[in-house]
Amino acid sequence: MKPTNFDMSAATREELVEKLTSLGKMMQTGQKREQERKVRNFREMNRFARKGQILFTGSSLMEQFPVAEYCLSAGLPVTVYNRGVGGFTTDDFLWEIDTVLFDLEPSKLFLNIGTNDINAETFGERWQERLLTNYREIMGRIRERLPETKVYVMAYYPVNHDLPKPPVWASTRTNAAVDDTNRKVKALAEAFGFSYIDVNDSLKDERGNLRADITVEGVHIYAGGYAPVFEALKKYILE
Repeated sequence: MKPTNFDMSAATREELVEKLTSLGKMMQTGQKREQERKVRNFREMNRFARKGQILFTGSSLMEQFPVAEYCLSAGLPVTVYNRGVGGFTTDDFLWEIDTVLFDLEPSKLFLNIGTNDINAETFGERWQERLLTNYREIMGRIRERLPETKVYVMAYYPVNHDLPKPPVWASTRTNAAVDDTNRKVKALAEAFGFSYIDVNDSLKDERGNLRADITVEGVHIYAGGYAPVFEALKKYILE
């Protein structure tokens, strides 16, 4: 009988590649189903949401930012919605842009999308060109459909690859790649007349990495680690 457990120590290189490929496909399928579930929930929630409020949207680094709770704890007189979806790329965002953005018709929009595009393994060496092309399309649609909305484009956060087990899927997402992309996103935002917000200094250690005490695995941030982000954003939330 064929064993149910895969013995990596006895596997050939071809068997390892096949197994890892299979696991990768399974993970992608699971993530896609989870994203579809979240989008469906957001679509239903949007029917009851108040239009003209404050919206935070993007991928997992926005989804995991408990900004509504921070606002409530600080006593801010605002209504905040979060429509971030973990794993979203700019392609995904464009596909679901009505649900994660336009349906809410926000008066203020905080946007952080594209970190998952910094991925040469998935999108090839021209990943940045693809990211910026999509971001330009996103900004153009926002300017056309929400001309009165105040738009704040968030800088991509630093990463930390010096931790014991950095995520393999984020190997392209180095601080050098993040910094270079941030410079280009800033120029793009300014070309559309949007505000660009960089709060990264409060998240960096002395070497310029994402602080080890606030990160889950070198990319994502614990809920408490968003405190300096919130402090930096309060003035924009209230203005």
